[in-house]
Amino acid sequence: MKIHFHGAVRTVTGSLHIVETARGEIVLLDCGLFQGRREEARTRNRTLPIDAKRVKAVVLSHAHIDHIGNLPTWAAAGLNCPVFATGATADLCAIMLRDSANIQVIDAQHVNRRLRNGEKPVEPLYLPEHAEAAIALLRSCKYREWFDVVPGLKAIYHDAGHILGSASITLEEHAHGSKKRLAFTGDVGRPHTPILRDPEPFGSGADVLLSECTYGDREHPPVEAMGEELRKVLYRTIARGGKVIVPAFALGRTQAVLYELNLLEERQKLPPVPVYVDSPLACKATEIFQRHPECYDADAREVLKQEGALFAIDGYACITAAEDSKKLNDKKEPCVVIAASGMCEAGRILHHLNHGIGNPRNTIMIVGFQAEHTLGRKLVERWRTVRIFGQEHAVKAEIVVMNGFSGHAGRTELADFLERCRPAGPLFLVHGDEPRAAAFTEFLKPRGYPDVRIPNVGDTYKV
Repeated sequence: MKIHFHGAVRTVTGSLHIVETARGEIVLLDCGLFQGRREEARTRNRTLPIDAKRVKAVVLSHAHIDHIGNLPTWAAAGLNCPVFATGATADLCAIMLRDSANIQVIDAQHVNRRLRNGEKPVEPLYLPEHAEAAIALLRSCKYREWFDVVPGLKAIYHDAGHILGSASITLEEHAHGSKKRLAFTGDVGRPHTPILRDPEPFGSGADVLLSECTYGDREHPPVEAMGEELRKVLYRTIARGGKVIVPAFALGRTQAVLYELNLLEERQKLPPVPVYVDSPLACKATEIFQRHPECYDADAREVLKQEGALFAIDGYACITAAEDSKKLNDKKEPCVVIAASGMCEAGRILHHLNHGIGNPRNTIMIVGFQAEHTLGRKLVERWRTVRIFGQEHAVKAEIVVMNGFSGHAGRTELADFLERCRPAGPLFLVHGDEPRAAAFTEFLKPRGYPDVRIPNVGDTYKV
């Protein structure tokens, strides 16, 4: 068995690893969309490293776009094989890919309206029919049950605690009278994260281990402190008559924030304030959360039992129509507005920032990872002015960064998880910016890891 590294290598986006079995079968681990500067992203996403028709199976870790979002491109190029995922991931993939296809079309139309004379029109990366073709390939699997991937290769999922349905993956190949194991952490969540179960160790002794290292250079504040920090932000902002504007990924962070708001209300610590989720996709994802209680931890199951819903907040409303979204900008009274995209690069959040970033009464609350070169990263770095819709805006709103809401384990949390999954062979660090991967390598050395590697795009390792 060989592993070829292609996506989320020395960066945090576009997860894609190619497994080649001893029989010559090709399997993809994840099939993510590379997100970054427009032209670089288009080139990377369109350029497939192998012929899509050669792929015999895809094994997905979870439903975030940087792990599944390029499936329609591969489907358009001839991918026609089983795409394995947990049940919750399969359900989420359907809404995520349909939404992504619509964004591709709308984004291309937006760019083409601004073309100058002689410039060639931009084509969408893929179309809705390509998303439907990819969705038709999905096959649901259960946690902790082996399933056949291709002849001679089987896999098993363990709960990664990152988002609903997320999983670590172990591949086991039997060939030439021997057994080889390759393990992939996927994205590892934090212990005690609201709603989700803690990350589940998948056992030690794999011949090679691929691990994410998104926050390999830093720790997070305690999960238990999130509710109190959120309460302080709400009261502080409401007292000055402002809005709390939350750029949040439609899947994962939105539900985590809603759950904490629900707990605050249950404890009578939530001030009377309307809460708007301004994202049709987030509203659909929240509905899917309600359908998969098998992924909940004990606390979330108890909330569901007592209240009948995880997000039963007074004044909570899902906004789907574009006209209703626009009306939120006209509201003068305090409120909470949660909108996508989580990195402030597209979607309705840009309109809310456009109207609210210059108001010192408002708070912009960052609750997820912000990649390099994104508007979200500039806000985290406290830029004094930022560009939105081509116009410069002075940043006068309060910026609050709440890494406690992160869906990724911090440095020590990830190292503690890996301690229970220690490989027999090399540990490859993926899904992390190069400086963070390097920092995590140094952090692991005194913990007894003799062979930690940071692969380059195109590197191959024979298991």
